[in-house]
Amino acid sequence: MSQRVFVPEPVTTRPRQPYVRVRDLERDLAERVDGEVRFDPGTRGAYSTDGSNYRQVPLGVVVPRTVDAAVEAVAVCRRHGAPVTSRGGGTSLAGQTCNTAVVIDWSAHCDRLVSVDVAARTCVVEPGIVLDVLNRRLAETGLMFGPRPSTHSQCTLGGMIGNNSCGSTAQAYGKTADNVSRLEILTYDGLRMWVGPTTEEEYAEILAEGGPRARIYRELRLIADDHAGAIRDRFPDIPRRVSGYNLDQLVPGGPFDLARALVGSEGTLVVVLRAELHLVPSPAAESLVLLGYHDIAAAADAVPRIARHRPLQLEGVDDRLVGFERAKGMHPDALKRLPEGGGWLMVSFGGDSQREADERARTLTDDLRRTEHAPHIAFFDDEQIEKHLWEVRESGLGATARVPGLPETWEGWEDSAVPPDRLGDYLRDLRALLREFGYGQASLYGHFGQGCVHTRIPFDLVTADGVAAYLAFLDRAADLVVSYGGSLSGEHGDGQARGGLLPKMFGPDVIKAFEQVKAVFDPDDRMNPGKVVAPYGMAENLRLGPAWTPGSPSTHFGYPEDDGSFQRAVMRCVGVGQCRRHTGGVMCPSYRATRDEEHSTRGRARLLFEMLGGHSDSPIGDGWRSTAVRDALDLCLACKGCKHDCPMQVDMATYKSEFLSHHYAHRLRPAAHYSMGWLPLWARLAALAPGTVDALAHAPGLSAALKRLGGIDPARSLPYFAATRFTDWYRARGPRGDGRRGPVVLWPDTFTNNLSPRVGRAAVEVLEEAGYRVIIPPGTLCCGLTWISTGQPGMAKRVLSRTLRTLGPVLRRGIPIVGLEPSCTAVFRDDAPNLFPRDKDVARLSEQTRTLAELLSDTDGWRPPRIDRAAVSQPHCHHHAVLGYDTDRELLSRAGVRLDAVGGCCGLAGDFGFTAGHHDVSMACAEQELLPAVRAAGPGTLVLADGFSCRTQIEQSGVGRRALHLAEVLAAARRGDDIGAFPEDQAGRRNDRAGRRDGQGDGRRNGRRPGREKR
Repeated sequence: MSQRVFVPEPVTTRPRQPYVRVRDLERDLAERVDGEVRFDPGTRGAYSTDGSNYRQVPLGVVVPRTVDAAVEAVAVCRRHGAPVTSRGGGTSLAGQTCNTAVVIDWSAHCDRLVSVDVAARTCVVEPGIVLDVLNRRLAETGLMFGPRPSTHSQCTLGGMIGNNSCGSTAQAYGKTADNVSRLEILTYDGLRMWVGPTTEEEYAEILAEGGPRARIYRELRLIADDHAGAIRDRFPDIPRRVSGYNLDQLVPGGPFDLARALVGSEGTLVVVLRAELHLVPSPAAESLVLLGYHDIAAAADAVPRIARHRPLQLEGVDDRLVGFERAKGMHPDALKRLPEGGGWLMVSFGGDSQREADERARTLTDDLRRTEHAPHIAFFDDEQIEKHLWEVRESGLGATARVPGLPETWEGWEDSAVPPDRLGDYLRDLRALLREFGYGQASLYGHFGQGCVHTRIPFDLVTADGVAAYLAFLDRAADLVVSYGGSLSGEHGDGQARGGLLPKMFGPDVIKAFEQVKAVFDPDDRMNPGKVVAPYGMAENLRLGPAWTPGSPSTHFGYPEDDGSFQRAVMRCVGVGQCRRHTGGVMCPSYRATRDEEHSTRGRARLLFEMLGGHSDSPIGDGWRSTAVRDALDLCLACKGCKHDCPMQVDMATYKSEFLSHHYAHRLRPAAHYSMGWLPLWARLAALAPGTVDALAHAPGLSAALKRLGGIDPARSLPYFAATRFTDWYRARGPRGDGRRGPVVLWPDTFTNNLSPRVGRAAVEVLEEAGYRVIIPPGTLCCGLTWISTGQPGMAKRVLSRTLRTLGPVLRRGIPIVGLEPSCTAVFRDDAPNLFPRDKDVARLSEQTRTLAELLSDTDGWRPPRIDRAAVSQPHCHHHAVLGYDTDRELLSRAGVRLDAVGGCCGLAGDFGFTAGHHDVSMACAEQELLPAVRAAGPGTLVLADGFSCRTQIEQSGVGRRALHLAEVLAAARRGDDIGAFPEDQAGRRNDRAGRRDGQGDGRRNGRRPGREKR
């Protein structure tokens, strides 16, 4: 029997936050905390929102280097009375990780796997470790952390603990709370302790010790005892109850597990410093069954029968989601594999062998074939196919946001959960409610095996009537889910989005218990205030809202896919955070190098949003002249990886060019904009006396002076200009071959023409052998790339207009344009239509431009020469993002090449890696994937790179290898020449002219995070 003691008054309303002397707070944090203390406008703007509908500008951000540094940061905040919000990946959808507080970002440094106990199947982690990173580090043990949200590549364990995250594999392994053994926590008043399940003996020992720890345990037990009946009555017994505090872990007769009780408290009670996690064996093999039903509700009706087979995952996808993905061109090959139906279930099984997994899947399909409404069935046990099919489901958020031809969709009611055996009826009623409010086009999908439903709804969040309808819908939807015995949140938590609805679900007695628990840990409401308990109103702090009045500036680019609006383009970012992944794809190389939110695609999009105004408290108040936005965009490599890898196709390279054009309008630009931005002009002039130019550019002393004058990093070697340009060689040579397949225009881009003419000569050889008559444009033309990348789109338009006048006749005859340099080819395919959205010749240019691999692969009867070699390939970022590299993969495979295509960015990225001050970040990007792969390549392994930047980065990195263009490889193989790896004694060759390297850096980082210093 608990001794009756005084319990603090519950936190029922938000206490008035004290006045904080922000400058004094910043000074003290900087003096006392081992970490990055950032109160600048750029950082505050980047952290002003998460993945939700809400926005609150923080006081500042602390990025601690150690857990102890974070403890000290909280101590400083306590002395100043400043509120604190913990943040991991910042992907929360209910507003948990944005607040007018000091934000502690754990993800940059506090990401250690502290220890692993394989026998006990446990590990200890710091809160900033990303789930996929943790499971990669655990791989050799055969163990993994079980719950796997769709954001597994970027969500942190601290964030998962804060939200009690689940994901698809919670079907087999449970929620995060079910997989936490112990937590090391810190209260706002400074108490630091480990908590977990507590026996009666341990409880008595804690009380006997006395002090703050004993007070907390004693008062929590009293609260749990007093409200035990209401807790048992009002907590729904379903797999996905995530709303509220986990007081069911404290009631009499239970484990009194304080660790599990704190999971899902969203940083409103304590700071989590470390966590001891339960681990599970990784399945040795998996199989996947797709089941097609008449509609999504009928699919949900089948869930209880399927769940009896104990699958690893049991997910639902409706026809609207599939239709949205088709409309956006997402996962076309995977969607073709779906069986017939209007609603689908995706069911996976694990096993110790592929045979075991397959047998479990076939047992299910045999069972379902005996049912009255047997589904259409497709079965897969190929790992790659399964991966692509799961991407259909994991892309749900990106697929349902910004659907062409439909209104914007938003979160707000995106993760309700009901008993799985009532899911079908709930979906029917929910869909009827959506239709009643005019939201009928919303898709329904989610973790159906546990009754959790995801959706994005076309709320109007910018007018008073729209916001009123939003609130009315939430009120009705909450009543609906409670009537089914469900939970307002089945995965994403309450935060601000659902905090105000909790009384409907739990009733006044349990709500009072929540308030009392808050008072035990945080009586002054300094821990993430306004979330869960005494929450802000659901219409407060909206990122948009009726008072939002953003600017609509005139622009150089047309943004045809965003209704011609730069503001609408910027708002493509929905905060899902895929730009914060550590591996896979290209996006976002500068974030991977710096681990800095401000240098992620998402962070930059947030700053551009703030720059456009609409909120009186925006930290970015100087519009296009903003130095904060300039500094954030300075480390954008303009790789366009986000245009492909981001589910919303955010095109930060274009936004950067747009911003720079306005930022430097009628002002002096950085020297690099004149030197490298105008490279085509300087290359044309250098062609008059290339030997003299090269001698001067590489002369000791003079070379360094030229770099300083041109804003070029001293660690970089200047490229050599060719003795004979490609176009001069070809015009002297003339066309050859029978030309039986007709003409093609071989585009002589600046880099091929002036710096790598050997690539152009090889391409001519290959094309003529394939039966084409090669023609090149008259004069010296340009695509305008260097002006675009340095924010001079006005000049780029003039250059492109001249090119279009010259190419117009061949474009109207339908003659293909073959590009060799991926970045220039991508201009024709992507940037030009954005600059000239209504020009018919530009549309023809985009449609008729081909890569070499695309043209050859479409040539009937053409076969690649046999190469039969291993190769490491660095696909150029624009090749990956705009052109697509699959055709190159297939062509090389047909030639017998065993290809290892490297992910990530080379880091040079045109002018970026040459620009003064960028060298550290450039090399850090290269060290992510490219350079380790090249170093590991055997002496007989080819190194392939179509991009001039990629080849230059490899040659200037000191790895002793020279990369080849696809055209060179095909031409050498056709001739029967030796195309083995180039030894180190040839690595110093530069662009068809031997020359000594000068001032080359070794690419090693200097111990600090690159990119942190403001420019």
